[in-house]
Amino acid sequence: MNAAHALPFADWRAAQQAAVEQALSRFVPADAPAGLGEAMRYAVLDGGKRLRPLLVLATSAAVQGHAEAAMRAACAVELIHAYSLVHDDMPCMDNDVLRRGKPTVHVKFGEAQALLAGDALQALAFELLVPGEGSLPDPMSARLCRLLALAAGADGMAGGQAVDLASVGIALDQPSLEAMHRRKTGALLQASVTMGAATGAVSAPALAALTDYGARLGLAFQVVDDILDVTADSATLGKTAGKDAAADKPTFVSLLGLAGAQAYADAALAQAHEALRRSGLAETGTLHALADWVGQRNS
Repeated sequence: MNAAHALPFADWRAAQQAAVEQALSRFVPADAPAGLGEAMRYAVLDGGKRLRPLLVLATSAAVQGHAEAAMRAACAVELIHAYSLVHDDMPCMDNDVLRRGKPTVHVKFGEAQALLAGDALQALAFELLVPGEGSLPDPMSARLCRLLALAAGADGMAGGQAVDLASVGIALDQPSLEAMHRRKTGALLQASVTMGAATGAVSAPALAALTDYGARLGLAFQVVDDILDVTADSATLGKTAGKDAAADKPTFVSLLGLAGAQAYADAALAQAHEALRRSGLAETGTLHALADWVGQRNS
């Protein structure tokens, strides 16, 4: 039996979260000058569900991928995610003071240090994918870098955030809202799956199915996020609840209502499960469990 599936999902998740935390602690430098390392480590360590790294690791296991590449890719995706949160929380963007149950980086360290910490984390993400000592094959490093860059850039996460900021007070229709979130949230979640697949050998039909799984999961994650923003409190979320409504941002809840948004999330998750079944891969149990976890999360 594949090691990823030898444990119950909760035990596998806890073990992988611990492994990712240990790797991140090793990779993110404490000794960067002028306190920058402290701000970087504060932004990354001791918090978060690590969903993106878990998707990388589970997908790599499903395709019997390169273990060292999978952990480096898992950490790289998480560094991009962490940098995006640091920048998104700043006053020029979402202007939030709480993240993962603690003060945001700019509140703790100041705006300039937060900006630099995010910049440094983004650069470190790509450094991890090109270690330079031969532990990753060069073609695999290049493929992983390209997948991550596409997901993080103008047609991915950054572009989605730009649309989000430009859409305050505007009632987007459903296709426009889906397009925004496919970039802002979905691109990095989808890349977590495709980067995991890129650590091994996978057929074109299987890759297409995994890519679809990542896309459906990304939309489901965002809809659940919108639901939690209006149904959970700040202590449970670890970030400020009700921010989207207060900022007059378009969400799936504002468009569809709570019941409609929940039905949308359920349908997206069902499509994610179906995509996995189409993949023809034998070891997809953990990926199915991750989809269920996304649907059932409370923070």
